[in-house]
Amino acid sequence: MNLNKIILKFVSISFSILVLLLVVIGLVELGHFCYEFGYRVFTEPPVAASPGRDVMVQVTDDMSEREIGAMLEEEGLVRDDLLFFAQLKLSAYSKKLQPGVYTLNTSMTGKDMMAIMAAVPEEETGTETEDGTDGSADEAGAEGDVVDGDAGGIDGVLDGTGADGGGADADEADGDGADAGDGT
Repeated sequence: MNLNKIILKFVSISFSILVLLLVVIGLVELGHFCYEFGYRVFTEPPVAASPGRDVMVQVTDDMSEREIGAMLEEEGLVRDDLLFFAQLKLSAYSKKLQPGVYTLNTSMTGKDMMAIMAAVPEEETGTETEDGTDGSADEAGAEGDVVDGDAGGIDGVLDGTGADGGGADADEADGDGADAGDGT
């Protein structure tokens, strides 16, 4: 009888150790999964290397952020819809995605896609600014092409008054910026 009690106690202790070991292993695996997921939220690379492929997606008013993530995963733009959803909830773009048709690329990160889908679409024609102008560079005389150096000086480009800041037209500047600020 004494031997049965010893065997029963040994089995009971062994079973308790086995259960405790399984719980510890489960917690370690859960911690590892959570760490990996959290790490990926902030460092997930694009699905494909540049140049990638363009994919047209349509976001509608009735789509939830979770459904948008599922759609992006289905289209091959993100690897994991839950990861995209977590990235979206932790970003400044949460609840700011706009309905519309977007061309996204497989070489974009989730954050790049969020930025595109959260941007307010610009109108095709010039938009008016607060001062009533259409916002184009030639409103106040800065008609020169900045890329070609026709504006003559940076002051004329920045403040829109001409190459020298004194009202001269940017087309009249010599293109090298040497006369900027001297009134010629």
